[in-house]
Amino acid sequence: MRPERTRYALSGLSARGMSVFARPLLGEYAGRGELVAVLDPDRERVRAFDERLAWYAPDDFERMVLETAPDVLLVAGPDHTHAGAILTGLRHGLRVVSEKPMVTTAADAGRVLAASAPGQVRVTHNLRYAPRHRLIRRLLDEGAIGRVLGVELVWNVESLHGASYFQRWNRRAALSGGLAVHKSCHHFDLVGWWLRDTPQQVYAAGSLAYFGAASPHNPGAALPVAEQRRRCPFNARWREEGVELPALRGRQYGGQERYLYDAEIDIEDNYAALVRYRGGAHLSYSIQFAAPWEGYRLGVNGTHGRLETSLEYGRQAAGPQPPVVVHPMFGERRAYEVPGEHGGHLGADGPMVADLFGDGPGDLAPAADAARAVVLGEAVRRSIRTGQAVDVDALLAVAGGADPAGPLG
Repeated sequence: MRPERTRYALSGLSARGMSVFARPLLGEYAGRGELVAVLDPDRERVRAFDERLAWYAPDDFERMVLETAPDVLLVAGPDHTHAGAILTGLRHGLRVVSEKPMVTTAADAGRVLAASAPGQVRVTHNLRYAPRHRLIRRLLDEGAIGRVLGVELVWNVESLHGASYFQRWNRRAALSGGLAVHKSCHHFDLVGWWLRDTPQQVYAAGSLAYFGAASPHNPGAALPVAEQRRRCPFNARWREEGVELPALRGRQYGGQERYLYDAEIDIEDNYAALVRYRGGAHLSYSIQFAAPWEGYRLGVNGTHGRLETSLEYGRQAAGPQPPVVVHPMFGERRAYEVPGEHGGHLGADGPMVADLFGDGPGDLAPAADAARAVVLGEAVRRSIRTGQAVDVDALLAVAGGADPAGPLG
C-alpha cells in the first residue's frame, strides 16, 4: 500500500521555486509529494509554468489553506517576502521549508525563532550538499588536522554573475539584506556547519566600488541607452560570446530601467570580515562581485595540520578541479579527489532535493542555523557602517530570538 503523499503549497514561483520545489514534485518525486497550490502575484506566470496548478494570490493564504489543506509550505519568493510567508505558514500550523536566506534581518530571524517549534522550519542551504563540502566536513570531524583554529575563505563572483545582482531587486538592502545576507549567508552557514560552531563577534570592512553611480566603469548616465550599452565594459566582456546584460536591454521590472550604475544601489559589492566563533576558532572571509573568475580558495588551519582546496566554476573554469589536500603537521600530504561535482551548484542541488523529498541525511539547515547565517550577514553590514566590531549573539538576542547558543544542526 502506497503511503499517503505529503501535500505542499509553494509561496513564490521564482526560478529557484521552479527548479528546486515545483519541478521535482511534478516529476521525479510525484509519488512522495503533491503540489496542491501556488501563491504568487503573477497568475499568468503560474499558468504558463503549468496550467493544472491551483493559483492563489498571496493575500488568499487562508482560503488556500482551507481549500487545499497543505502539510508543508515551501517559500521561494523574493527575500523580503520570506518572513511574512514563513510566519503566516506557522500561524496556520504548517511545517515550512524556505529557500535561503531564511529572512533578511536579525529582527525577522528572531521572530521566526520565537514563533516556531524545533524542526518546524528548515532552510535549503544547498552548499552543505556539495560533494567537496561534505568531504571537508568528514575530514574535520575525523580530526584530520586536529582542533580547528581558523578558516581562510576567499570567494570570487565573476563579473557577469556579479553584475546580475545589481540589475535586480538584490541591489536594495531593504529587499535583500544586502549581499552579505543574500549571498554570504551561504558561506556563513557552510563554515558554521563545518565547525559545528556559532559565530560570536565580527569586524568587517567593505564598499560599493564596481557598481553604482560612482563606479569607475560607468560609461556616462547622460548617454543614450544604446551608447551606454556599447561602452559598458561588463557588457563588452561578454558580447563576443553572445551574452547580453539584461539591465541594458531596455525597460523591465515593472516599467523601470535598471542599470549597473543607478544611484539607488545601496549595498556593498566587496567586503571582508574577521569572525570569532564561540568555540575559539576564527574565520577570515572576503568576497568580491566583479572578479575575472568564479570560485573560491579555502584554507583550514588546525593544531595538527592544514586542509586546503580551491574551486573554479562557471565560464572561466579551468578544467579538472584540484583535490582536497590535507597537510599533516608531521607527515606526508594526502590528496582526496572529489567525484560527483557535476550538476547545479557544485553537484549540490540533486542530493539536496533528494534529502527534501526523498531519503537523505537530513542536512537541511534548521531555523537556528539559518538565523545565525542571516544575523552574521547583518552584523557584517553594521560593522562596515560603524567601523566597530559587532556582537552577533547580542544582535540575535536583542531581536527576540531564542538562546543564541542553542543546538546546531
